[in-house]
Amino acid sequence: MSRIIKKINPDVVRRTARRCSERGVVIPTFAQLRDPKLVPESIQARLPAVRMNEVHPLNLFRISWKNDPASGRYGAVNCLEIPREITGIRARVVGLVGSAFPTGAHKVGAAFGCLVPRLVSGEFDPDVHKAAWPSTGNYCRGGAFDCALLGCTAIAILPAQMSRERFEWLKGIGAEVIATPGCESNVKEIYDKCWELKRDPVNVIFNQFEEFGNPIFHYNVTGPACAEAFEALGDPHLRAAAFISATGSAGTIAAGDFLKGKYPGLRVVATEALQCPTLLRNGFGDHRIEGIGDKHVPWVHNVRNTDAVAAIDDEDCMRILRLFNEPAGRDCLAAQGVPEAALKQLHLLGISGICNVLAAIKTAKYFELGERDVILTVFTDSSALYGSRITELAAERGAYRPLDATRDQAGPLAHQGIDNLKELGFHERKALHNLKYFTWVEQQGRTSRELDELWDPDTWTELFEGEVGNFDRLIGEFNAAAGHRPS
Repeated sequence: MSRIIKKINPDVVRRTARRCSERGVVIPTFAQLRDPKLVPESIQARLPAVRMNEVHPLNLFRISWKNDPASGRYGAVNCLEIPREITGIRARVVGLVGSAFPTGAHKVGAAFGCLVPRLVSGEFDPDVHKAAWPSTGNYCRGGAFDCALLGCTAIAILPAQMSRERFEWLKGIGAEVIATPGCESNVKEIYDKCWELKRDPVNVIFNQFEEFGNPIFHYNVTGPACAEAFEALGDPHLRAAAFISATGSAGTIAAGDFLKGKYPGLRVVATEALQCPTLLRNGFGDHRIEGIGDKHVPWVHNVRNTDAVAAIDDEDCMRILRLFNEPAGRDCLAAQGVPEAALKQLHLLGISGICNVLAAIKTAKYFELGERDVILTVFTDSSALYGSRITELAAERGAYRPLDATRDQAGPLAHQGIDNLKELGFHERKALHNLKYFTWVEQQGRTSRELDELWDPDTWTELFEGEVGNFDRLIGEFNAAAGHRPS
């Protein structure tokens, strides 16, 4: 019995399958997104003719870490190693590159994990329902894109202070857009809007902070991609030492659960903004690290598997954003010996990706990691989504000079310290788990019994490893009902 899919609605499934058949939609399984070699050749052969961000159903098969932009088909895991000339640490830092996904961010996969199981079970009826995507940025973009491919109506909910690029993109794809008060950390205001929308049964809320399809995608797709990137380094003497993830909705950090099972010595480090240190100090506040909204512990965060919390100053992130993207910044890094090939790829890190790199530096110094240690992380999106932020910084602070670049390289990078990092013991993890009560039981309708279940490690194993089989079985049956047979 599925913990997530509560009911199969055969009539809705038949109608939706017919609808998808008419639109030429075939839905990939999670197994295919994890290993594109399982995708039928008949589909792979058609991919090069479809642009990466085109609203075309074949792009469902590009919700993968293995898209090859050169061929239009699949290749190795998209990843980037940040050279030691930048990090200043002995450990190696390797991050998966999310900008190679449709929409330019990996959140399109989290949205897929939430919407598709309900679509193929008939719990979500595209003839009746609207899909509401509460988000601090990329998740609602991913949800809107998935909806466009699958012929569903999307409502995007995000804070009014998010980057202009996000709002323009959402309107361009035809989503209904609702801007809530505040910035990245104003999640409660998003929840309040969701409760308002719930009054109309037409609106189905896909809340990434409590929808287990979100971490299930990352456990089963992102985690194996990280492992593959590590193994591709080709040195049997290396150790997978840590996985770094900005918490946000706590979807991506589930990749750490997978990695910890494969590499038992690995530490999972949750990252957040110092200006809003919810996990570090039970704190609150506003910050500028877009996409990691907080002030609460997400329902889907397995805090029992989190080994440390690192808080990063958002000012450091904004300074490095300029260092990596302004000509004076790249000239400074070149003078420090950063290879030209690496300089050309620094635009692949958005603000949260920069946050993860700074947290990796902090983690390596705190745990005294050496040359054999590899820190794995994720670069959710690229600087392409933050051009307006770079422009705003230039207007606010003036032109970026060589002296500014020297200061930024010497400060946030070279002198990133071990402050604001807390190692978590059993009782510290239990305290974070207990914090869920105040958001989820008191405010969001969950029960104490459900909360207690989340402290049981077997619950997470059943969710992360058991449910994906249910999902893939339903996807296979749905595709068959639409007239598509495996080949």
